[in-house]
Amino acid sequence: MPIPTLTPEQRRALRARAHDLKPVVSISQNGLSDSVLKEIGVSLASHPLIKIRVYNDDREEREAFLATICGQFNVAPVQHIGKLLVVFNPDTQARIDAETANAGHRGTRRQAPRRSKRSFQND
Repeated sequence: MPIPTLTPEQRRALRARAHDLKPVVSISQNGLSDSVLKEIGVSLASHPLIKIRVYNDDREEREAFLATICGQFNVAPVQHIGKLLVVFNPDTQARIDAETANAGHRGTRRQAPRRSKRSFQND
């Protein structure tokens, strides 16, 4: 399955969304072990956009990690800046969008507008 591609506009919007995110997975000296890959898979199943911190000084190795992650999980690379990798899973985003569209407004009740302090003086 080919790695999804993003347009520059999509990439810019995803970078903006990822700015406030904290890294959810860390890759240490052991590299991409089975447990790290499993944790990345769990995170991508529940969040469409994740940050990964790599504790490694070799840029080529970090790029290899990003390519391996994108190939294995079929996610799109968003950004590789310093020791942070940002990846986007369009399948999870589509699932979340479908769930929110199906949920609609059932069970939600509109609240009465808030009253100011002066509105109570006229009662």
